[in-house]
Amino acid sequence: MKAKKFELWTLISVLLLGTFILFLVYPMFGLLKQSVVTPEGEFTLQEFAKFFSKSYYTGTIVNSVKVTLSVTAIALILGIPIAYFYSFYRIRGAKVLFVLSILCSMSAPFIGAYSWIMLLGRSGVITKFLEGVLHISVGSIYGFKGILLVQSLKFFPLVFIYMNGAFKNIDNTLMEASANMGCTGVRRLFRVVMALSMPTILAAALMVFMQAFADFGTPMLLGEGYQTFPVLIYNQYLGENGTNFNFAAALAVIAIVVTALVFFLQKWATSRFKFSMNALHPVEKKEAKGLSGFLMHAYCYILVAIAFMPQLYIIYLSFRNCSGAVFKDGYSLGNYQLAVKKLLARSIKNTTIIGIIALLVIIVIAVLIAYLVVRRSSVLNNTIDTLSMLPYIMPGAVIGLALLIAFGKKPFALTGTLAIMIISMVIRRLPYTIRSATATLMQISLSIEEAAISLGASKLKTFARITVPMMANGILSGAILSWVAIVTELSSSIILYNNKSITLTMSTYVAISRGNYGLAAAFAAILTVVTMVSLIIYLAVSKSEDVNL
Repeated sequence: MKAKKFELWTLISVLLLGTFILFLVYPMFGLLKQSVVTPEGEFTLQEFAKFFSKSYYTGTIVNSVKVTLSVTAIALILGIPIAYFYSFYRIRGAKVLFVLSILCSMSAPFIGAYSWIMLLGRSGVITKFLEGVLHISVGSIYGFKGILLVQSLKFFPLVFIYMNGAFKNIDNTLMEASANMGCTGVRRLFRVVMALSMPTILAAALMVFMQAFADFGTPMLLGEGYQTFPVLIYNQYLGENGTNFNFAAALAVIAIVVTALVFFLQKWATSRFKFSMNALHPVEKKEAKGLSGFLMHAYCYILVAIAFMPQLYIIYLSFRNCSGAVFKDGYSLGNYQLAVKKLLARSIKNTTIIGIIALLVIIVIAVLIAYLVVRRSSVLNNTIDTLSMLPYIMPGAVIGLALLIAFGKKPFALTGTLAIMIISMVIRRLPYTIRSATATLMQISLSIEEAAISLGASKLKTFARITVPMMANGILSGAILSWVAIVTELSSSIILYNNKSITLTMSTYVAISRGNYGLAAAFAAILTVVTMVSLIIYLAVSKSEDVNL
């Protein structure tokens, strides 16, 4: 019996490895091949030489790195203080602030860009008010500044969520000890709190960097003359001004190298702050009183309100009368009626089917990988774990392009099908649930499973009846992150979809790109509500105020 059970888990490991080879390694090799092999079958590095020989192309990666580093810095500057206030002081309405922050961070990035165009664009509401009433010019929302504004407000909540978890792990005795040594206030914040939280700060910075670097929708809508790397990849593969598949593949390879370098740099930096810490005596929150308390509340409320404003404004616009790109006086359900005629039912159906199937596959694979890595560690299982995390450092456009090259022709020919969309979602969003499930399982004592086995339960039955239920919170936390990321996915979907497999996210983006703003507002409002409902259900079911990243 033991041999059979061992063979079962070995078989599972082999099947998982084969799955990753087929759907990740094979597409990546196909991408690499197309970047260095001409259509005539000759090996060449001319596409890479082309990229590095023209400042226009190298400028896009400089633009991406510039805006991404700036966004990461601002997100840290905005997110760390609000997390500190939230964790160390009693802020009124704290749970509402936290939930709104989650909603801000998990909405589709380009929706914020679209909303800010409506607010601060050339004909935006705020722009007209400031220029007409106060005679103040706010400048252009387009280009570097606009991308920086939208992405910073979109991604600082990620820092808030990450740092909140880190601050909870700080032991109060360390805070008291520092106070006894005369280290208090701002000095203690930087010398003690920030130092103890450095691994999480670096992890949050990496998450923001990866998300901002891979963001396609925001620079596509706001970039104008400021072109970024993901937009260049898209234009080379599916642009209106001519395409170059081999050059697009070379760009994708360069994107992987850049993000991998950043990832390893973060890992190296984190290794320099390696230590363990358990909050046996959690920090007790203080009352936020006086002027400092007022300023704390003002900072938290104003920042979250500004970040959440695009979500509310989109919903408001969806009920305004609109003709093309012009909103008119009066309110109606006209935008929603037009959406019904413009593939709304199909978009909702596809989003639901793709989301549910992809999520179920993600949960099954994540649970198996977490168990194999934590309980049955081996070279084979660690290889699977490493492969599963590769998409974490790859922009969505790269994965979409790789899948299109690998499965866009016979014998697969999956282009435009729900199947390739599901494969893309599983590959891209699997790391969220794996990381969460693995972290949870590592905290579960092996003795509990050993006790069940000693009472006569088989290892497989123990896994199904004991281990998996105990992992439920970690699985649920990772699953909600995966789900929201799936329903708001754009960068890979825009390369893989067609009208038959169109989703709510794609319908929204298509409407924006065609200048039909009322229709876009209706699609975006529905997408925003779907995101809100998903997170509210999660928080209600888990009875938690946190999402564990």
